[in-house]
Amino acid sequence: MSDLEDARRKMVASQVRPADVTDRRLQDAMLAIPRERFLPRSMAGSAYADMEVDLGEGRRFMRPRDFAKLVQALAVKSGDLVLDLACARGYSTAILSRLCETVIGIESNKAFASKAEGALSDVGADNAVIVTGDVKKGAPEQGPFDVILVNGAVEVVPDAWLDQIAEGGRMAVIVRERGVGRARLFTRHGGVVGSRDVFDSMTSVLPGFEREPEFSL
Repeated sequence: MSDLEDARRKMVASQVRPADVTDRRLQDAMLAIPRERFLPRSMAGSAYADMEVDLGEGRRFMRPRDFAKLVQALAVKSGDLVLDLACARGYSTAILSRLCETVIGIESNKAFASKAEGALSDVGADNAVIVTGDVKKGAPEQGPFDVILVNGAVEVVPDAWLDQIAEGGRMAVIVRERGVGRARLFTRHGGVVGSRDVFDSMTSVLPGFEREPEFSL
Protein backbone atom coordinates (compact mmCIF):
# COMPACT_ATOMS: atom_id res chain seq x y z
CA MET A 1 0.00 0.00 0.00
CA SER A 2 1.39 3.42 -0.96
CA ASP A 3 1.64 6.32 1.48
CA LEU A 4 -1.22 8.11 -0.30
CA GLU A 5 -3.44 5.03 -0.20
CA ASP A 6 -2.75 4.76 3.51
CA ALA A 7 -3.55 8.47 3.95
CA ARG A 8 -6.84 7.96 2.09
CA ARG A 9 -7.87 5.16 4.44
CA LYS A 10 -6.92 7.24 7.46
CA MET A 11 -8.94 10.20 6.10
CA VAL A 12 -12.09 8.08 5.99
CA ALA A 13 -11.37 6.45 9.34
CA SER A 14 -10.41 9.57 11.29
CA GLN A 15 -12.24 12.45 9.55
CA VAL A 16 -15.27 11.05 7.73
CA ARG A 17 -16.67 8.24 9.87
CA PRO A 18 -16.32 10.13 13.20
CA ALA A 19 -18.36 12.98 11.64
CA ASP A 20 -21.46 10.73 11.59
CA VAL A 21 -21.03 9.91 7.91
CA THR A 22 -22.53 6.42 7.95
CA ASP A 23 -23.38 6.03 4.24
CA ARG A 24 -21.26 3.03 3.23
CA ARG A 25 -21.60 3.76 -0.49
CA LEU A 26 -20.14 7.22 0.11
CA GLN A 27 -17.38 5.86 2.34
CA ASP A 28 -16.49 3.30 -0.33
CA ALA A 29 -16.40 5.99 -3.02
CA MET A 30 -14.06 8.13 -0.94
CA LEU A 31 -11.83 5.11 -0.33
CA ALA A 32 -11.75 4.26 -4.04
CA ILE A 33 -11.21 7.69 -5.63
CA PRO A 34 -7.63 9.05 -5.40
CA ARG A 35 -8.21 12.61 -4.20
CA GLU A 36 -4.64 13.55 -5.08
CA ARG A 37 -5.38 12.93 -8.77
CA PHE A 38 -7.64 16.00 -8.69
CA LEU A 39 -4.99 18.33 -7.29
CA PRO A 40 -1.84 19.82 -8.82
CA ARG A 41 0.95 17.25 -8.49
CA SER A 42 2.90 19.54 -6.14
CA MET A 43 -0.04 19.51 -3.71
CA ALA A 44 -0.61 15.75 -3.54
CA GLY A 45 0.76 15.66 0.00
CA SER A 46 -2.14 17.86 1.16
CA ALA A 47 -4.85 15.74 -0.45
CA TYR A 48 -5.99 14.02 2.75
CA ALA A 49 -5.35 16.73 5.32
CA ASP A 50 -8.18 17.86 7.60
CA MET A 51 -8.38 21.30 6.00
CA GLU A 52 -9.41 23.15 2.88
CA VAL A 53 -6.84 22.88 0.11
CA ASP A 54 -6.04 26.04 -1.86
CA LEU A 55 -6.38 25.48 -5.62
CA GLY A 56 -5.52 29.06 -6.53
CA GLU A 57 -7.69 31.83 -7.98
CA GLY A 58 -9.71 31.95 -4.78
CA ARG A 59 -10.87 28.35 -5.08
CA ARG A 60 -10.48 25.60 -2.50
CA PHE A 61 -11.22 21.93 -2.02
CA MET A 62 -13.61 21.51 0.89
CA ARG A 63 -12.47 19.71 4.02
CA PRO A 64 -13.13 15.98 3.58
CA ARG A 65 -15.39 16.02 6.64
CA ASP A 66 -17.57 18.87 5.34
CA PHE A 67 -17.72 17.46 1.83
CA ALA A 68 -18.77 14.03 3.05
CA LYS A 69 -21.47 15.40 5.36
CA LEU A 70 -22.84 17.58 2.58
CA VAL A 71 -23.05 14.68 0.15
CA GLN A 72 -24.59 12.37 2.75
CA ALA A 73 -27.32 14.96 3.41
CA LEU A 74 -28.37 14.64 -0.23
CA ALA A 75 -29.11 10.90 0.07
CA VAL A 76 -28.01 10.28 -3.52
CA LYS A 77 -29.73 7.32 -5.18
CA SER A 78 -28.40 5.11 -7.97
CA GLY A 79 -30.96 6.40 -10.48
CA ASP A 80 -30.50 10.12 -9.74
CA LEU A 81 -29.56 12.84 -12.22
CA VAL A 82 -27.06 15.05 -10.39
CA LEU A 83 -25.78 18.60 -10.97
CA ASP A 84 -22.36 19.31 -9.44
CA LEU A 85 -21.84 23.09 -9.25
CA ALA A 86 -18.38 24.69 -9.06
CA CYS A 87 -16.81 21.25 -9.45
CA ALA A 88 -13.29 22.70 -9.87
CA ARG A 89 -10.91 19.89 -10.87
CA GLY A 90 -13.59 17.21 -10.65
CA TYR A 91 -13.12 15.35 -7.36
CA SER A 92 -16.70 15.89 -6.25
CA THR A 93 -17.93 14.82 -9.67
CA ALA A 94 -15.94 11.61 -9.42
CA ILE A 95 -17.39 10.79 -6.00
CA LEU A 96 -20.94 11.52 -7.16
CA SER A 97 -20.42 9.36 -10.26
CA ARG A 98 -20.08 6.37 -7.93
CA LEU A 99 -23.45 7.12 -6.32
CA CYS A 100 -25.79 8.17 -9.14
CA GLU A 101 -26.81 7.41 -12.71
CA THR A 102 -25.46 10.58 -14.37
CA VAL A 103 -23.64 13.63 -13.02
CA ILE A 104 -23.03 16.93 -14.83
CA GLY A 105 -20.25 19.08 -13.42
CA ILE A 106 -20.39 22.83 -14.06
CA GLU A 107 -17.15 24.80 -13.81
CA SER A 108 -16.51 28.40 -14.87
CA ASN A 109 -12.70 28.09 -14.90
CA LYS A 110 -11.67 26.59 -18.25
CA ALA A 111 -8.32 25.33 -16.94
CA PHE A 112 -9.99 23.58 -14.01
CA ALA A 113 -12.64 22.10 -16.30
CA SER A 114 -9.98 20.71 -18.61
CA LYS A 115 -8.12 19.10 -15.69
CA ALA A 116 -11.41 17.66 -14.43
CA GLU A 117 -12.12 16.00 -17.77
CA GLY A 118 -8.74 14.31 -17.79
CA ALA A 119 -8.91 13.15 -14.18
CA LEU A 120 -12.43 11.76 -14.57
CA SER A 121 -11.31 9.79 -17.60
CA ASP A 122 -8.39 8.41 -15.61
CA VAL A 123 -10.65 7.11 -12.82
CA GLY A 124 -13.22 5.66 -15.23
CA ALA A 125 -16.10 8.02 -14.42
CA ASP A 126 -17.92 7.29 -17.68
CA ASN A 127 -21.26 8.61 -16.40
CA ALA A 128 -19.82 12.07 -15.66
CA VAL A 129 -19.73 15.10 -17.96
CA ILE A 130 -17.94 18.42 -17.37
CA VAL A 131 -19.41 21.61 -18.82
CA THR A 132 -17.59 24.94 -18.81
CA GLY A 133 -20.19 27.54 -17.99
CA ASP A 134 -21.66 30.05 -15.58
CA VAL A 135 -22.05 28.35 -12.22
CA LYS A 136 -24.70 30.88 -11.17
CA LYS A 137 -26.94 29.76 -14.03
CA GLY A 138 -26.53 26.03 -13.44
CA ALA A 139 -27.65 23.87 -16.36
CA PRO A 140 -31.35 24.60 -16.94
CA GLU A 141 -31.37 22.92 -20.35
CA GLN A 142 -30.29 19.63 -18.73
CA GLY A 143 -32.57 19.76 -15.69
CA PRO A 144 -34.47 19.56 -13.52
CA PHE A 145 -32.16 17.58 -11.25
CA ASP A 146 -32.80 15.06 -8.52
CA VAL A 147 -29.70 16.27 -6.68
CA ILE A 148 -27.68 19.49 -6.77
CA LEU A 149 -24.38 19.85 -4.90
CA VAL A 150 -22.58 23.18 -4.48
CA ASN A 151 -18.84 22.92 -3.83
CA GLY A 152 -18.26 25.86 -1.57
CA ALA A 153 -20.15 28.40 0.47
CA VAL A 154 -22.33 31.22 -0.82
CA GLU A 155 -23.78 34.28 0.83
CA VAL A 156 -26.67 34.43 -1.64
CA VAL A 157 -28.39 31.37 -3.17
CA PRO A 158 -29.32 32.07 -6.82
CA ASP A 159 -32.98 31.54 -7.71
CA ALA A 160 -31.79 29.70 -10.84
CA TRP A 161 -30.48 26.88 -8.67
CA LEU A 162 -33.74 26.51 -6.77
CA ASP A 163 -35.67 26.45 -10.06
CA GLN A 164 -33.63 23.44 -11.20
CA ILE A 165 -34.54 21.20 -8.25
CA ALA A 166 -36.86 18.46 -9.49
CA GLU A 167 -39.99 17.43 -7.64
CA GLY A 168 -38.75 15.34 -4.74
CA GLY A 169 -35.23 16.63 -5.41
CA ARG A 170 -32.58 17.97 -3.03
CA MET A 171 -29.91 20.67 -3.12
CA ALA A 172 -27.12 21.04 -0.56
CA VAL A 173 -25.06 24.20 -0.16
CA ILE A 174 -23.22 25.92 2.67
CA VAL A 175 -24.73 29.35 3.30
CA ARG A 176 -22.73 32.04 5.08
CA GLU A 177 -24.81 34.61 6.93
CA ARG A 178 -23.32 37.26 9.25
CA GLY A 179 -20.07 35.33 9.34
CA VAL A 180 -21.70 32.04 10.31
CA GLY A 181 -21.73 29.11 7.89
CA ARG A 182 -24.37 26.39 7.86
CA ALA A 183 -24.95 23.55 5.45
CA ARG A 184 -28.49 23.94 4.15
CA LEU A 185 -30.59 21.27 2.48
CA PHE A 186 -33.26 22.53 0.07
CA THR A 187 -36.05 20.20 -1.05
CA ARG A 188 -39.00 20.50 -3.42
CA HIS A 189 -42.32 18.89 -2.55
CA GLY A 190 -45.64 19.73 -4.18
CA GLY A 191 -43.88 22.42 -6.17
CA VAL A 192 -42.79 24.23 -3.01
CA VAL A 193 -39.14 24.61 -2.02
CA GLY A 194 -38.32 24.35 1.68
CA SER A 195 -35.03 24.20 3.56
CA ARG A 196 -33.41 23.13 6.80
CA ASP A 197 -29.92 23.49 8.26
CA VAL A 198 -28.02 20.25 8.80
CA PHE A 199 -24.60 21.18 10.25
CA ASP A 200 -22.22 24.09 10.83
CA SER A 201 -19.30 24.71 8.48
CA MET A 202 -16.85 27.54 7.88
CA THR A 203 -16.16 26.56 4.27
CA SER A 204 -14.82 29.46 2.22
CA VAL A 205 -17.19 31.50 0.06
CA LEU A 206 -16.94 30.91 -3.68
CA PRO A 207 -15.63 33.94 -5.58
CA GLY A 208 -18.54 35.93 -7.00
CA PHE A 209 -21.04 34.62 -4.45
CA GLU A 210 -20.52 37.30 -1.82
CA ARG A 211 -23.47 39.44 -0.78
CA GLU A 212 -23.23 42.96 -2.16
CA PRO A 213 -22.54 45.46 0.63
CA GLU A 214 -25.52 47.45 1.84
CA PHE A 215 -25.07 51.18 2.11
CA SER A 216 -26.97 53.39 4.48
CA LEU A 217 -27.04 57.14 4.80
